[in-house]
Amino acid sequence: MIEVEEMTIEQVRDLLDRGELTSKALVMFYLERIAKYDKGERGLNAILELNPEALQMADQLDEERKQCGSRSILHGIPILIKDNISTKDHMHTSGGSLALADLYVPFDAFIIKKLRASGAILLGKTNMGELMNFMSYTMPDGYSSRGGQVNNPYNRRLTPSGSSSGSAVAVASNLAMAAIGTETNGSLTMPARYNQLVTIKPTVGLVSRQGIMPISYYQDTPGPMARNVADATILLEAIVGRDEQDELTDRSMGRIPKSYREELGKDINGKRIGYNPKTFEELDSEEKRVMQEAMEILEKAGAHLIPTLLEEIGDYGFKPNLYEFKAGFNRYLKSVKGATKIETLQDLIAFNETHPDTCLKYGQDILYEAQATTGNLSDPYYMMLRQNSLQQVRTIGMDRHFAKDHLDAFMTMAISSLAPVSGYPSLALPAGWKREGEPMSLLLIGKAFTESILIRIGYQYEKRTQKRKAPILG
Repeated sequence: MIEVEEMTIEQVRDLLDRGELTSKALVMFYLERIAKYDKGERGLNAILELNPEALQMADQLDEERKQCGSRSILHGIPILIKDNISTKDHMHTSGGSLALADLYVPFDAFIIKKLRASGAILLGKTNMGELMNFMSYTMPDGYSSRGGQVNNPYNRRLTPSGSSSGSAVAVASNLAMAAIGTETNGSLTMPARYNQLVTIKPTVGLVSRQGIMPISYYQDTPGPMARNVADATILLEAIVGRDEQDELTDRSMGRIPKSYREELGKDINGKRIGYNPKTFEELDSEEKRVMQEAMEILEKAGAHLIPTLLEEIGDYGFKPNLYEFKAGFNRYLKSVKGATKIETLQDLIAFNETHPDTCLKYGQDILYEAQATTGNLSDPYYMMLRQNSLQQVRTIGMDRHFAKDHLDAFMTMAISSLAPVSGYPSLALPAGWKREGEPMSLLLIGKAFTESILIRIGYQYEKRTQKRKAPILG
């Protein structure tokens, strides 16, 4: 078997097209790695469930490639899916919850339809922070009652972060070519940092949320997790687009470029990238070194680094998310009624209460708080909370500073709530490790629907630094 562990999607596609590799052999390679490194007492525990149809899909796609050619660059490429994303197949969709362990969803999420159409192979579902890390304040990142604890492949003493922990750990450990995760507030960017990956958190409305277990109407989005900017870009391009079942995707009409991949390798001459000099001074010496290096690299590539006072303005998204979670989660359960015994959030809470040993190791205080809200998105108090969050973070924060300083992007080493709460895009990049073993990540934040600019900047940084190192698995 050709060594494909750190190959890009394009390199593997070329091998497949030349007949030097088959998708079936590729799936077998990943299944063997999963059996070796993911399972057992010392395993990574990143994979919650494998797709029993994966090998059959690979066979069919190999034959289709011979007879008709490739559907897309993702034809025959194995991809992992976070367990809160619905798939109409022989895999469950449980959000990591034992209460939903019986759920076979009778439909594909919109993005799953797009991935199937591209020829991607759904290799399996990944473990995750239970219910998108929206269950308990004390639950560790990467834990679920159904799947147990996901382990960081670099160091078990490090958090895998969450809630897209299994997706991140699996890709970092070469258990698939790439994966799909989801984010409400940091659930893509945090796992990317702690597993040294690239992720693109899209503008809310660029990618449909239909068929995905929700937290927040205004903040939720799926996004790609990959080992490099090119692979993340390929996966993003495959899942974007308007969906009539997700009205926020109407905002993307006319704002999706012909190809995000065309941004790879384009220059960044004249791009204005903001940074906050105050927070720069608050970094430790190693973070300052990495940030300074990034600034020098991007300046040499033609960008202008602009001091700006854009900074965090508190977590304005959490309280309105309690209302949105109750409303959205009950609506999701209604869409799958008859496929699971759980029909409401209250049912799920009650199930957990009757199975405390297995379901309530860390409690469910966030669920209680969500259930205690009206769950009514016309509630004046909720509307005030959400409007205040958008006003403070988007209008007064992001929009004002981007306009005042004529910014194309903002760069930070913090894991920021600015992009999630505003609904704007971000791109996280591996930035190396501190001496004591803590990972570092560079985060680029943009205005709405400026993923192309972030991809262009991120690619220029990546090709000049190559910070990612694969974990040593044993």
